Amino acid sequence: MSLHDDAVLVLKEYEDQPELRDVYLEHLAAHPDGMYKPCGAGHLTGSALVIDPSRGQVLLTLHKKLGMWLQMGGHCEPDDVTLEAAALREATEESGIAGLTLLPGGPVRLDRHPIPAPCHWHLDVQYAALAPAGAAAEISEESLDLRWFPYEQVAGVADTSVVRLVESTLARL
Repeated sequence: MSLHDDAVLVLKEYEDQPELRDVYLEHLAAHPDGMYKPCGAGHLTGSALVIDPSRGQVLLTLHKKLGMWLQMGGHCEPDDVTLEAAALREATEESGIAGLTLLPGGPVRLDRHPIPAPCHWHLDVQYAALAPAGAAAEISEESLDLRWFPYEQVAGVADTSVVRLVESTLARL
């Protein structure tokens, strides 16, 4: 099964945000290359909010290009077998934490946001990743900073998409 096919199955099983889910499915139906960065109409991305429920914290990265506190995530790569694997790979690479596990139940949220040309849209499929006890994060080349934030502080540092992701993740816990 291709990554494209996996994404279609994941989205068909995702029951929340039906209108946005349908936009993603329509995009994939119209764009066989819609999983990857070269697709000029936009592409799916995989992200994961790294969370440590035992400490009541989430790990956010200060994105190098955007200068914003965000969850870990990014572009799908040809070696990614599933959308979940892409999100977990990105979370592991950007957090430096080995042993992350995705919260069961598939994606937590979808977030579609504009990006600069030549591409037009990121259609982000957002998961939550549980950090192992005592996990220590290591900053990657893609980040200006990496920091644990208590749940209640996220709204003061991040945009509404991250706040909604935290809220949805906590509701699923």
